Amino acid sequence: MYRLTEKLVSLTPYDPIQGDYKIRLDANESFIDTPHDVLAKAVGGANLNRYPDPYAKKLIDAYSRFYGIDSDLVTAGNGSDELISIITACFLQKGEKVLTLAPDFSMYSFYSSLYELDVRVMQKEDDLTIDVDKVIETVEKEGIRAVLFSNPCNPTSLGLDKKAVLRLITSVNALVILDEAYMDFWKGLEDQSLIKDTEKYDNLIVLRTCSKALGMAGLRLGFAVSNKTITEKMKAAKSPYNVNSLTQSIAEYLLNDTNEMERRIQACRNALNELDNGLCERNFPFFEKIYPSVTNFLFIKTSKAREIFEFLLSRSIAVRLMGDYLRITAGSSEENKALMKALLDFK
Repeated sequence: MYRLTEKLVSLTPYDPIQGDYKIRLDANESFIDTPHDVLAKAVGGANLNRYPDPYAKKLIDAYSRFYGIDSDLVTAGNGSDELISIITACFLQKGEKVLTLAPDFSMYSFYSSLYELDVRVMQKEDDLTIDVDKVIETVEKEGIRAVLFSNPCNPTSLGLDKKAVLRLITSVNALVILDEAYMDFWKGLEDQSLIKDTEKYDNLIVLRTCSKALGMAGLRLGFAVSNKTITEKMKAAKSPYNVNSLTQSIAEYLLNDTNEMERRIQACRNALNELDNGLCERNFPFFEKIYPSVTNFLFIKTSKAREIFEFLLSRSIAVRLMGDYLRITAGSSEENKALMKALLDFK
């Protein structure tokens, strides 16, 4: 009789919030949709009777122009998830140690465990920040082969400055997989991204997604940016036609509209400021701490997290429940106002 492998016995499917809610502030998506007439134009370059370009050249060229990077250093994938899967499956051997941080994106540990890596989890500081010296010490002491974390962080909304990340990269003999899914939202005096610096390092992979600031979550499109050696092997390890023709055609069209992409990013930043200011002005007594955000969502500590979560669902507003925390995506002005109104009614 066939028996499931041990690693599959306790495995359960990813379980996002199910239901038809009027306002979705639970998945950190952009509230900006693409008009149907634009979509009609965007799909014009797709030939469904032919396999898609296996290297997504036109798409990668458009993406590289938008971010000012070398297209030879970019690999396209079905969201960052596929790329994380490829990296954990192929760039590490069974039983090797990978370090993740907590709290952080759950898929890092998931894929690492699925491919039978030895997952070590380091808890962040009490204030949810990362102590880089502790990370470096752990990598050296425990023989870690890869470090995988998000910056800015999902779910904490906090960012680790570029100098600290570079100190980590240059201090360890391990692969550093840096997930910058939310980096577009982090606007400051200095650019905190390492997407333009990957060629300088032999141990760095930067992950990016089109699902957040660029408003293409429905396309499931992500990119890995690294040096030429790693990029060559990423392209060799991925499936031959991994990004479908419709995704390539639509994303290429949208990415070539630089003004529209910048507008989307700024609109999400404005929405976050509106949400943050609105919550702070009302000073809701049940919110114990609202963390300073460099993303498109707020991370909020509250002992009434479940009660608030369920109350908002009863008002057809979905947010993300995470233990004693709520993660709330910034929505449109109308959605943010509806959230404020509902919270005023919470007792």
